[in-house]
Amino acid sequence: MSQKVLLNSKEVTIILHRLACQLIEKHLDFSDTILVGIQPRGVYLAERLKELLEKEYKTPEIALGYLDITFFRDDFRRTDKPLEANKTQINFIVEDKKVIFIDDVLFTGRSIRSALTAIQSFGRPAEIELLVLIDRRFSRHLPIQPDYRGRQVDAINNEKVIVSWKEKDGEDVVYLVTN
Repeated sequence: MSQKVLLNSKEVTIILHRLACQLIEKHLDFSDTILVGIQPRGVYLAERLKELLEKEYKTPEIALGYLDITFFRDDFRRTDKPLEANKTQINFIVEDKKVIFIDDVLFTGRSIRSALTAIQSFGRPAEIELLVLIDRRFSRHLPIQPDYRGRQVDAINNEKVIVSWKEKDGEDVVYLVTN
């Protein structure tokens, strides 16, 4: 098994600032916009972006929620290992809001399809956008594309993209791992 660094800590920081600026450009004061981190790994990216937007770019308080998609997945009953659900935490109205789904890696698109179904339990958003740190563009099973992407990666099927966050893993780094 080999491992290659795709993004180091400095590059991750630069990308986070670029993504924050792109969000400000489109959503200005975020009065009608909600950030939703897809559980489990999109939560770290969502929290980092919220913190950047509010502290570095002086954006007023931004609504942030966490969405668990475990029981909305199309492979829910196709796995032998028991699934562990995460916590959904959406303490605000989604109806007629602009929702930005945030996830670390866009791979097949199935997680986002599940998120689209899951969010309907909280109302009907005016629009939904997708922000990802890594876009694996040659792996899509569904016609889903990000509105905001940190880095596009051409990884083949036996390669995995692993995103490590300092809050969980001790460092900000993105690896390409080959089996």
